[in-house]
Amino acid sequence: MRFKEFCQVLLDEGMAIQKAVHRYSNQPELAASIDQSIQLILDRTNAGGKVILLGIGKSGKIASKIAATLSSTGTPAVFVHPTEALHGDLGVVGPNDIVMAFSYTGNTEELLEILPFFDHKNIPVIGIGGNPKSKLALRSKHWIDASVEKEACPHNLAPTTSTTLALAIGDALSVSLLQARGFSPEDFARNHPGGSLGKRLQLTVKDLMHSYPDQCPTIKPDAAMDEVLELSTRKKLGGVLVEENGKLIGIITDGDIRRALQHREKFFTLNAREVMTQNPITVVENMLAYDALRIMENRESQISVLPVVSEKFEIKGLLRIHDLFSNL
Repeated sequence: MRFKEFCQVLLDEGMAIQKAVHRYSNQPELAASIDQSIQLILDRTNAGGKVILLGIGKSGKIASKIAATLSSTGTPAVFVHPTEALHGDLGVVGPNDIVMAFSYTGNTEELLEILPFFDHKNIPVIGIGGNPKSKLALRSKHWIDASVEKEACPHNLAPTTSTTLALAIGDALSVSLLQARGFSPEDFARNHPGGSLGKRLQLTVKDLMHSYPDQCPTIKPDAAMDEVLELSTRKKLGGVLVEENGKLIGIITDGDIRRALQHREKFFTLNAREVMTQNPITVVENMLAYDALRIMENRESQISVLPVVSEKFEIKGLLRIHDLFSNL
């Protein structure tokens, strides 16, 4: 049974993060180094610079991920492999840039070899690792303590707990910078134009609705039920809007039709006004489609179609939950 060992790794790594928070909270010099690092990154990037992230091996994988997180949350960043940097990739470094270097030992030779370049260009280095007496720590403008008592690896060899803490520190820096910049969901959407995140933050109701009058089924309030059935069957959108002078006065959904059919022989003597749901829930064109989906889902009884109207209740279209599910 390996489940116990599995859970123990999660507990060990979670505990390492908690212990780091405790250290930062109780050692003012560690907290000050973090504050100063965040401010320095803000100052340099606000001046047109970017964050250059460095690391070798597992630390390099962490640095690469954090570069992506920083970039997506408003802080320009790029990962540069130290070995490649020694062979030409340092050309990407600009005068206002800042370096964030990851090394748990702080004595990684490939990393240390390129530090003189940054000294010569007056580019500050923020070091993140587990040894405050290391060469990297001593040559960094600011040092962020990422030490752990032990790795989750039973031999205390494979970087596990230490890389988890380093990743968490990178995420914490990214989010702190995001908040300091006032980075909004709209800013986030511009950095994520593709995929489900981009769609959730950019697609509006107007993008997905069936537009009035061409695609949206509408009918007059005095229309007979055979007309309603014919229109509903032909359009197959799950609902028909009842209009008067171009304004919404109700909706007839498939559910309304089923309930009306309980009257049996009386059904075809009814008109649209008698069957429709008055004052239905509506949305507007510029609402995010994801917000409309939540309106339709977060109810005791799920809504399958929503009328789209203007502020004056002029019909603009019909939105189906099926189209939302297909696109979000």
